[in-house]
Amino acid sequence: MDLPRKTLLLLGIAIATGACSTSPPSSSTFTRSQVGTAQSVQWGEVQGLRAVAIQNDRRGVATATGAALGGIGGSTLGSGTRANTAGAVAGAVAGGAVGNAMAGTTTAGVEITVRLESGQTLAVVQPGTPNDYRVGDRVRVTSDGTTTRVSR
Repeated sequence: MDLPRKTLLLLGIAIATGACSTSPPSSSTFTRSQVGTAQSVQWGEVQGLRAVAIQNDRRGVATATGAALGGIGGSTLGSGTRANTAGAVAGAVAGGAVGNAMAGTTTAGVEITVRLESGQTLAVVQPGTPNDYRVGDRVRVTSDGTTTRVSR
């Protein structure tokens, strides 16, 4: 395999592995499947704020994907059976490490405790910082039954 093809293959591995690591949506970001979905809306007051770290929960998928792609890419680097095998093993180890490292990244988040007008109290974790809200803020809490968001 010539150098440009090897470079493209390794670039493809890096991109595919990076795709396994995604950040959670903010309170103003929606996926295409959420568009047009009815959500319940409640109003409340912020009672408490706490900084949290949001960790990617697909760590195993990213590690396995990185290892598989690294093994495939590494197996093409040698010029003989032994070299191909060694390249595959080294590529799998390196790809797994890269995938695990990328999936292990964290996003800054905030846990917002809200007392709803109904009297119910709930806590919602979402991307952001405690500086995004203040205790006493009137907020809107929306939920589609799966995803709950707090916004002003």
